[in-house]
Amino acid sequence: MLETKYDHKKVEADRYQDWIQKGYFTAGDLSKKPYCIVIPPPNVTGKLHLGHAWDTTIQDILSRYKRLQGFDVLWLPGMDHAGIATQAKVDARLKEEGISRYDIGREKFLERAWAWKEEYASTIRKQWAKLGLSLDYTRERFTMDEGLSEAVKQVFVDLYNDGLIYQGERIINWDPEAMTALSNIEVEHKEIMGYMYYFKYKVQETGDTLIIATTRPETMFADQAIFVHPDDTRYTHLVGKHAINPANGEELPIMADDYIDMDFGTAVMKCTPAHDPNDFQLAKKYNLKMPICMNPDGTMNALAGKYEGMYRFECRKALVEDFEKAGVVDHIEEHPHQVGHSERTGVIVEPYLSKQWFVKMKPLAEEVLKNQNGEQKISFVPSRFNHTFEQWLENIEDWCISRQLWWGHRIPAWTNQDTKEIYVGKEAPTEGNWIQDEDVLDTWFSSALWPFSTLGWPEKTADLERYFPNDVLVTGYDIIFFWVARMAFQTR
Repeated sequence: MLETKYDHKKVEADRYQDWIQKGYFTAGDLSKKPYCIVIPPPNVTGKLHLGHAWDTTIQDILSRYKRLQGFDVLWLPGMDHAGIATQAKVDARLKEEGISRYDIGREKFLERAWAWKEEYASTIRKQWAKLGLSLDYTRERFTMDEGLSEAVKQVFVDLYNDGLIYQGERIINWDPEAMTALSNIEVEHKEIMGYMYYFKYKVQETGDTLIIATTRPETMFADQAIFVHPDDTRYTHLVGKHAINPANGEELPIMADDYIDMDFGTAVMKCTPAHDPNDFQLAKKYNLKMPICMNPDGTMNALAGKYEGMYRFECRKALVEDFEKAGVVDHIEEHPHQVGHSERTGVIVEPYLSKQWFVKMKPLAEEVLKNQNGEQKISFVPSRFNHTFEQWLENIEDWCISRQLWWGHRIPAWTNQDTKEIYVGKEAPTEGNWIQDEDVLDTWFSSALWPFSTLGWPEKTADLERYFPNDVLVTGYDIIFFWVARMAFQTR
């Protein structure tokens, strides 16, 4: 008997699995013209949300339409390991159990991370099924599966051998909660109400008082110099002399450089090379030392004296209170300013001198921009987003790709413990005492390879030959620079 009301749950029960088992969405009909979409891989940090539903629905419409037009359609599914985001989730779960990743060690932590991945990958597949997406599950990929891991190593080695990957000490964005470096685009700048602190510095040789402003008093323990502008007649007589750092009593040379803005504040600037990118450049110019006064977890180190062990903002408060008692404070002003926050943990990012791996981006960006003027250019819909794409490439900075995490692709670099020689290759040298770099790669490094690594590259597979380049990508405009631009320069 026909039901009086349509019951979609009853009708749809097992229908999707029947489609999958009969191979309705499996690509490979060589008699037809190929058409390929790779799914923007959702992170295994949690469940799919409404944005995923919207994005994948558009892809599903395109895939089904192209099949009806007679194309051999490959809509390739997969998921992203999501580096710092997944590690933060696993860390939080361990914290609920009263332990940390350091208590269980790297190998056990990775076991827990893989278990997390399986749990949420299963949920994501169920959600895809509930949406009825016409995905080819026979080709499903994960950014840390064996094949994609080989692709990551190959690209790293190739870029290194081409002189496009290097290791160096620079000021990077440091997340003191996750205790890892971040790239610039993983930092969200938010305006917060802070304070500008004006402190008195005595000039050793003359007894003059210099008023110097800072928003971060806790970094004063790493100060190396005082700078004024060479044309500033208020201070030219003090250049070459020394000011006493009220935080630790050290003598700081008073120097002149035209970087100083004579119209900002008192036009006298303290230089903290290891905790500020502009100060770092000045330190390189004048060969200043670059001591660090903080530990990776945001607590103060031995350079902070009696404040050692305090968290950075606790130290700030205590130091200012002591300065007020000692008469060092000239005045304090409220000061709204843009402050970087970690996209993943939400904590305030610390500019921090650190040795990291970088990709030299300008040559790669120039190749992509040149391609955008040719017949093989990437077409954006709506077209206005091409401007967003090109603008980011034109103003690009080198990309910090190393992360102090455990979940991710280990950097394929080894250091000889006897000679300190560094070797970059897919496997460690067979002879000698070599230790692999502890760091992993930024998750965007592997996801940038997604269009071709999912099809079997670096092997010359039939799928790679048939379905690459992909025909269309449906994704959000907010990750044009995170992901789309990186995919573009990795297809060089």
